[in-house]
Amino acid sequence: MAKFLAKLLGCTLPSKGASPMFESKSHSRVGLKSSTKQKTAIFSPLASEKSLSDCKKEQQWKASMYGSMTPNSFTSPLIEKPVGKESMPQTPPFSAMFDSSGYNRNLYQSAEDSCGGLYYHDNNLLSGSLEALIQHLVPSVDYYPDRTYIFTFLLSSRLFMHPYELMAKVCHLCVEHQRLSEPDGDKSQIRKIAPKILQLLTEWTETFPYDFRDERMMRNLKDLAHQIASGEETYRKNVQQMMQCLIRKLAALSQYEEILAKISSTSTDRLTVLKAKPQSIQRGVLTICSDPYTLAQQLTHIELERLNYIGPEEFVQAFVQKDPLDNDKSCYSERKKTRSLEAYVEWFNRLSYLVATEICMPVKKKHRARMIEYFIDVARECFNIGNFNSLMAIISGMNMSPVSRLKKTWAKVKTAKFDVLEHQMDPSSNFYNYRTALRGAAQRSLTAHSSREKIVIPFFSLLIKDIYFLNEGCANRLPNGHVNFEKFWELAKQVSEFMTWKQVECPFERDRKILQYLLTVPVFSEDALYLASYESEGPENHIEKDRWKSLRSSLLGRV
Repeated sequence: MAKFLAKLLGCTLPSKGASPMFESKSHSRVGLKSSTKQKTAIFSPLASEKSLSDCKKEQQWKASMYGSMTPNSFTSPLIEKPVGKESMPQTPPFSAMFDSSGYNRNLYQSAEDSCGGLYYHDNNLLSGSLEALIQHLVPSVDYYPDRTYIFTFLLSSRLFMHPYELMAKVCHLCVEHQRLSEPDGDKSQIRKIAPKILQLLTEWTETFPYDFRDERMMRNLKDLAHQIASGEETYRKNVQQMMQCLIRKLAALSQYEEILAKISSTSTDRLTVLKAKPQSIQRGVLTICSDPYTLAQQLTHIELERLNYIGPEEFVQAFVQKDPLDNDKSCYSERKKTRSLEAYVEWFNRLSYLVATEICMPVKKKHRARMIEYFIDVARECFNIGNFNSLMAIISGMNMSPVSRLKKTWAKVKTAKFDVLEHQMDPSSNFYNYRTALRGAAQRSLTAHSSREKIVIPFFSLLIKDIYFLNEGCANRLPNGHVNFEKFWELAKQVSEFMTWKQVECPFERDRKILQYLLTVPVFSEDALYLASYESEGPENHIEKDRWKSLRSSLLGRV
């Protein structure tokens, strides 16, 4: 995990095989502006403990650097409908959780909140003790927490305690405080509170289903749900529906992980083919899909499918570490659950290497030039679709050293379109051009008249960086021991925007043959790419000649 994060955040490690976009050793291609060849900007982690005023100054500085990251959402606080036997508290979709000014933080205080360990300013919850925040999560007869609070607290609480520990506390409060366990309890009171507790459990299972892979979580859920269901037939049906939905999600995740493992095992290196059957490697992507627009659509299928399996908690769990003001043991230090997030980053790297492999494979110069122009067209269509992650992966692959050094090949390519794309993804001013385009795509998604216009696939590794530095920019706790909830509103805002984007269904028709090729065709390693590049266009200096001889001896000698 440490190496994965170091690669993701642009740190230099002695190990090999880093993502090409972060540790690219590319030589500048002839005719390229130097500004477009920069590596992703690397920032130093910010201080771990700061005051609220320092955090605000820092956030203002980041806003000027990052551009506005405000989600263009509807202003719609949670509106509770009357709860009866046949109704449940209703909540808006993710797009309605955070308003256009930032986020919906107006959590209507009950009398207990004003002296219960929670600190408000202008009716905005800024901080509180962990126990008070847990109490604020649990519904009562006349109170149900706003959905923005539920999402924000469930997302951030894992920085302080395991989800199963939180679930145990919630169950205890629900049972003891609401007297659900008493056979002679007030039936009318139970009718009022049971639907709200069930709704809270439904929110949790729908938004953070992966928490319930833990047997302790599932056991507590079943125990509390059983007590709710024992009262009314309607509640029994709702509990059953909730559990069935959760089981389907967990089964789908298990199936997805099995597919990832199978794909990984079938993707082997093509290097043996390089010597044994030189002509056979001419069978590339063009034999599977000659239309760049179709390939861009199939890439979008893969992107949206993999995005869909990333849980919001993975963004937090990727960066969990011991809080210096917390005497408890570090949460998740022994098992960080970020498999889907890591698999998505691995897909980016695979696509970059696939692009470089397809370009370096052909023996003839004109065929290599054709492949470059083909991927330029694929990248353009990805940009038009709103698939910025595939766009950046393609650009990264084309800027890898084994590709960029092919000067004779590039001389035959019309690069005007590629220069425009590189300008859009230029890392200057912290990817200002890209962030502008991303905001445009997000706005288009909100006013979309077709499913295609709803697609927004961000440059994922940059999104991770944004969340990482937001997390590092302010302390999790304030000097008085309170949880710094103002920080977590910002964290939840960014993650909730991603949650909206990942729920979009891909409108394009699936082509299983193309998808199979993209996911499983073997790609060259970095050394194999260099060897293929030298075989296509010979070494230009003594350093390249020595490396060429070394690669031929070490790689081809094994075949």
